[in-house]
Amino acid sequence: MEHIQNSTRSLAETYAVPILFAIIGITLLVLWNSQGGNPFSEKGSSALSDTEYAELLESVTPLAGVELPVRWNDLGVRLVESGVIDRGRWIELYGSLSEEERHLLDGNSPEKLRITRENAPYLLNLLWALGLANKNPILEDKTEMMNPEYGGASNFASTGGWTIGKGDPMDHYNMHSLTPLTPGQQDRVDRVARGIYRPCCGNPVHFPDCNHGMAMLGLLELMASQDVSEEEMYKAALAVNSYWFPDTYQTIAQYLAQSGVEWSSLKPQEILGAKYSGASGFAKIVAAVETHQGGGGSSCGV
Repeated sequence: MEHIQNSTRSLAETYAVPILFAIIGITLLVLWNSQGGNPFSEKGSSALSDTEYAELLESVTPLAGVELPVRWNDLGVRLVESGVIDRGRWIELYGSLSEEERHLLDGNSPEKLRITRENAPYLLNLLWALGLANKNPILEDKTEMMNPEYGGASNFASTGGWTIGKGDPMDHYNMHSLTPLTPGQQDRVDRVARGIYRPCCGNPVHFPDCNHGMAMLGLLELMASQDVSEEEMYKAALAVNSYWFPDTYQTIAQYLAQSGVEWSSLKPQEILGAKYSGASGFAKIVAAVETHQGGGGSSCGV
């Protein structure tokens, strides 16, 4: 799957907005350290043994993957038919597709999705396409994405960075009814989207300005359309974020372990909040944790 990782990274590395947020996060970390403040360090920490660290990695990103409470069905076909995904460019991007990858793009997948260390980048792009194109109030007027202070929705990495569709990305932005939601389901998406942060940009999913944010929005919409509960949505979102940002969440888990707290003891909603998953909150964790193998990085590349 190396070609998938490299191809996805080549898209992400061009994103100016996420890089800007990363620079801001680093600046905040430097200023914060210079002032001597570190509330996280009060608990104390100690380095983990190799065995403990291996167990930690397995708990955060299990080798066998994590089954998500949602079915993809024929969304790949519909994304291609609507032009959100240009199939020719998609194949050119990946070079060749595995049986699983081809089935998600061209077939009907009634079984539940499973995210693994290998397919995480591929699912990221599929869900990015869904989040970008699916019609949803979060992408409409009077929301963060449409705020004129940011220059309009077309200037973000999650929109301008989508180069594997037909036509301009904004031809598909918020244009296709792929997973229609009831008012109750939409309320669920709106609430959960405000509570899930990502360390690459420091924004909640309700402001999906990078590929990971837009992909997570697509996943939340898909789960809500299939009546997944809020609790299960947060649980799935933590699993997905952990595979999309493995260094980040392994570092968070390591910090918790060194502080005497088990990864599984915290609610997913808490870990996904700004305290742990926001850019500034995660910067404090990086400063406090004794990294095992140089982990702790986060970016919009997979």
